[in-house]
Amino acid sequence: MSKRTNDFWSSPLTRPAIKSPEVRLPEMLLGYFIGPFGALLSSGIFTSILQNYFTDVLKLDLTFLTTLQLFSTILIVAANLVVGQLIERTRCLAGKARPWILLSALTLSVASVLMFIIPFEGTARMVWVAIAYNLYYAVAYPIYNTANSTLIPVSTRNSQQRGALASFTNVAGLGGRGAGSMVCPMLVSFALKEEQNLWFLTMLAIAIFSALTIFLQFKFTRERVTEELLGQGDTPAAAKGASLGEQLRAVASEKWWWVVMLFYLGFQWSGAMKNGSMSFFCKWVLDNTFFGSADAWGASQSLLGVLGAIPMAVAAVFVVPLANKFSKRIVVFWGMVVGAVGGVIAGLGNGQIVPVAIGVALKCLGSAPAAYMILAMLADVIDHIEFKRGIRTDGLTMSIYSSIMVAATPICNSIFSAILNASGYDQAADV
Repeated sequence: MSKRTNDFWSSPLTRPAIKSPEVRLPEMLLGYFIGPFGALLSSGIFTSILQNYFTDVLKLDLTFLTTLQLFSTILIVAANLVVGQLIERTRCLAGKARPWILLSALTLSVASVLMFIIPFEGTARMVWVAIAYNLYYAVAYPIYNTANSTLIPVSTRNSQQRGALASFTNVAGLGGRGAGSMVCPMLVSFALKEEQNLWFLTMLAIAIFSALTIFLQFKFTRERVTEELLGQGDTPAAAKGASLGEQLRAVASEKWWWVVMLFYLGFQWSGAMKNGSMSFFCKWVLDNTFFGSADAWGASQSLLGVLGAIPMAVAAVFVVPLANKFSKRIVVFWGMVVGAVGGVIAGLGNGQIVPVAIGVALKCLGSAPAAYMILAMLADVIDHIEFKRGIRTDGLTMSIYSSIMVAATPICNSIFSAILNASGYDQAADV
């Protein structure tokens, strides 16, 4: 490591603000809640309204959207795997994940705006959207999300503290998605409508907010496990890290790694399908006369967002203590049972807002333990693999975790675009 690199990571701007060997409240709040909340806010907004923006504001061809989102999935998965290995091989005073967090303060904020700068028409517009879409989902978001996910297992070896950090991070992510689902539909239906300039100004403000909060996350986090490994006599294994092949063999032979990953795949993708289709469900299926007008779909979607967010916020207080008492696995299992019951109630609601709202609230309450504990469960599995095989698999595990998370939205949106296309949906029609 060169002196110049040391000087950069030792400067007042990049020097970590966290000195304590134990996880304290400022680190939890600034590094694992406010930072991820701002960073993931744009993703939450995109999950809620990006499909609607593409179809009803830009009026893009549905076949193009289906093709773009499916093709982008390949790039997203590849990018996450590459970023994971880059993180695994990064060794500097800032750690291995935190330098990428700092980089994403620029990349994520810039990329989140580009889809809302539309300088072209026709084919050129589609080319611009395709490039901007992939810069966000296949470049900027993998850099941030993989690094953010990697922070949990390298933050501390204390399982209970790590569970608390995972809970804070996932509450922040759900908060960002909740803000997108609660505020943006009303903003779109009552203010933004099809005004391209208003969409751009809104996303520009969010991008600036994201950049500031990501920098806070960089300053108020610390990689104690990385520091520990680098302090073990600077051994070649600690300095170099395990190869991709070694990591693959280690995770492939561990059944609990597969159990957690397959569970997360179903959990994340079913949620993405629900979130991506919610605005259309509220427009076409839900009875919006509760708000005095059949056109008040934005208010209905915001109400469902609020009723989903409240039980998840309440659950955040109880999930970690319950997991510490009964184990993460038991709490997550029974939570999913409650969530399944809520899903059935919402499905049987026949478009009536009261039973649908009750079902959504129960579903979100039941989903809370899985949403809050998944990173802590993965971190426990990584420690278990390290104990058995003597190597860390943070980079590979978290890149696959991030791939599942990021790819869920484009894949599910492409499926929904194909459904709209097959059903003859005309986004240029007045009604």
